[in-house]
Amino acid sequence: MKNKVIEGVEVIDMGTKGKGVAKKDGMVIFVQDAIPGDVVDVLITKKKKSFMEGKVDKYISRSKDLVEPFCQHFDICGGCSYQHMDYKAQLFQKQKGITDNLARIGKLELPEPPPIIGCESTQFYRNKLEFTFSNKRWLTLEEIQSDVDFGKQDVLGFHIPGRFDKILNVEKCWLQADPSNAIRNEVLDYSKKNELEFFDLREQTGLLRNMIIRTTTTNEVMVIMIFAKEDRDVRVALLDHLGETFPEITSLMFVINGKRNDTISDLDVHHYTGRMYITEKLGDVSFKIGPKSFFQTNSTQAHKLYQIIEEMAELDGSQIVYDLYCGTGTIANYVAGKSKKVIGVEQLPEAIEDAKENAINNGIKNTEFYAGDLKDTLDEDFVKKVGHPDLIIVDPPRNGLHKDVVGELNRLKAKQVIYVSCNSATQARDLELLNETYKITALQAIDLFPHTVHVENVALLILRS
Repeated sequence: MKNKVIEGVEVIDMGTKGKGVAKKDGMVIFVQDAIPGDVVDVLITKKKKSFMEGKVDKYISRSKDLVEPFCQHFDICGGCSYQHMDYKAQLFQKQKGITDNLARIGKLELPEPPPIIGCESTQFYRNKLEFTFSNKRWLTLEEIQSDVDFGKQDVLGFHIPGRFDKILNVEKCWLQADPSNAIRNEVLDYSKKNELEFFDLREQTGLLRNMIIRTTTTNEVMVIMIFAKEDRDVRVALLDHLGETFPEITSLMFVINGKRNDTISDLDVHHYTGRMYITEKLGDVSFKIGPKSFFQTNSTQAHKLYQIIEEMAELDGSQIVYDLYCGTGTIANYVAGKSKKVIGVEQLPEAIEDAKENAINNGIKNTEFYAGDLKDTLDEDFVKKVGHPDLIIVDPPRNGLHKDVVGELNRLKAKQVIYVSCNSATQARDLELLNETYKITALQAIDLFPHTVHVENVALLILRS
């Protein structure tokens, strides 16, 4: 069946990874670069027992929701896989995906959800991007077939999907507002001009490794340069050039990462110029964001998300609130003004220190923050120490709640639980495990990531009588 062309297939849905979904003779086919409404001939590239994968061999007719992608890197980058679909159609597919997951995986009785909340700005909405240096630029098929010698392939950009050692040269990214593109392009030009050593991802050798740019709606900019080894003269010259060229950079730092992975959470971040943090403001609350801090990557939509949480909670000042997976205390500090007390728990100690400082900076005196793994921290002794919760807010990572945390939520029997999720599949799994104790009374989807498959969903759970 592989390499066979199946003709006249209608795409009827979207899959979780941004591929179109079609059916032929009872077999599901995932089709790259196709959206609902397309009729295509599909070249099969993979066949499994229950599904096939393929790419479009020929478009017979195109969907009414097709739009022209605005990014020149679309279809290679892989970062914005919905960009060729009208935004209203994107929102429809995201809402449908959430409902399907909750009903199919969780087998849950659901309230009628209100319309998904979309983004007013669908471009330049991210406040954080990470770029990768490489000495092996991704060459397009046309470049390979041209027989042109492109010389050194030094590049600063994004990973090609499925290729850890190939990096796409990004000329303009539409995800993060200026000065992000200008900074990236200037660093690339400077590094090439001065013949700096770009990282070899396969051999794990070289100097320039990664660059992180963080921005805020308050017009602050953080740049973190990540080097694979220390070369003080080169490092100082590059950082000085960055600071002089972009005086708008309010926080400039660097990391030396000699490991075989890119994470910097276990490494020292060295201050170079400016402050060690940037500040974001959501409503009346300011948040300090450090180099390792987790913060929702769409600040404007994050504010709307926190407003949804606050509205669902119906806080009147009498409740003890737990904010689990609290990060830098964004939700905890946001809802503190209408709560009796808020308890935040997060595994990363640096995030807890930021959460405490955010509370102090905002004059918030009714929050307490604790560092620890929730599956170990959230026990009977902890509850006796801080007080039994009336409301528990959980905002876990994509893999959802640990089974021990689910068990503790069932045991605690708080009057309300608000479950914020960036992965409705794992949310559905967890909600099924909570279903005997809690009833879902409200849902609200909100899009923080236009043109991608990702979406946030908020579920309000009420304790069953």
